[in-house]
Amino acid sequence: MSGNSVKNPVPVDTNGITPFQQMLASCSGALLTSLFVTPLDVVKIRLQAQKSPFPKGKCFVYCNGLMDHTCVCTNGNSKAWYKAPGHFNGTLDAFIKIVRREGIKSLWSGLPPTLIMAVPATVIYFTCYDQLRAALRVRMGSHAEEAPLLAGALARVGSVTVISPLELIRTKMQSQRSSYRELSEVIHSAVRNEGWRSLWRGWGPTLLRDVPFSAMYWYNYEKGKAWLCKHNNIREPTFAITFISGAVSGSIASIVTLPFDVVKTRRQVEIGELQAMNLSSKASSSTLSVMTKIVAENGIGGLFVGFLPRVIKVAPACAIMISSYEFGKAFFRKHNQERLLSSNT
Repeated sequence: MSGNSVKNPVPVDTNGITPFQQMLASCSGALLTSLFVTPLDVVKIRLQAQKSPFPKGKCFVYCNGLMDHTCVCTNGNSKAWYKAPGHFNGTLDAFIKIVRREGIKSLWSGLPPTLIMAVPATVIYFTCYDQLRAALRVRMGSHAEEAPLLAGALARVGSVTVISPLELIRTKMQSQRSSYRELSEVIHSAVRNEGWRSLWRGWGPTLLRDVPFSAMYWYNYEKGKAWLCKHNNIREPTFAITFISGAVSGSIASIVTLPFDVVKTRRQVEIGELQAMNLSSKASSSTLSVMTKIVAENGIGGLFVGFLPRVIKVAPACAIMISSYEFGKAFFRKHNQERLLSSNT
């Protein structure tokens, strides 16, 4: 075989395993990844969703255990009379305080919807990516090396649209420790007052975060995997090569797209606040206005809140997911080849 087998393994992959086997490989990786990174996701969302210091003339009001609110102080005193529970000074501080106050199980809050999200999202995303990449490489000719970039972006649009309501629910559960009944009441009220479109709040900034992330991730992953294979003079990537390529490419993409992740979290958390204040979705800010407000209140650094837990989460998550996926595909491909050989003898 020539060096093209490293650069363009898709036809072999898609012909070597069935679509169902491809789905099983992606789902197993998604389950392992979700179990491992959910605590990091909880900490990231708590850091992003916590309130900024109180402006002058504002004080803190605790409302029904679902959301924290500020209101104008009648006496003009800017000092908060009640300290918001769970104010975190950093990643490690958030881990310690969440475990101490809510128990270690709270680090896996939102895991059920995360697992429910993982199955359809991963099946759609990885299956569509492989199929689109194979088709685009044939059609793009001399620009075939850019096929992973376009395929990753297109596949992400489909998966984000399907799972956006589930991600909104997961974000709400992780940002504030709420029971399923309390969360259900907030969601039902939002749908009743604002319509089903309210479940897709945050869809825009999610696309702005995930589509470029996916495009950069797959392009860098394929490039890195091919380079490591060439550097080690091997034709097929090993588990270590896919693991390293996934971690590095995921880290780069996560840093670039972090501001949109912060905006997405802010807008999805708004659903409870708007419902509590009897405001419609029209009160929800646009992506640009939310970013402008964050910069005005906290500076440019406010757009990179949760930087450490996001990178710590994304790097191993991408590494575990892609290496498990590639391992699963290789397992099924070998199994199919052995079964084919035994049937021919």
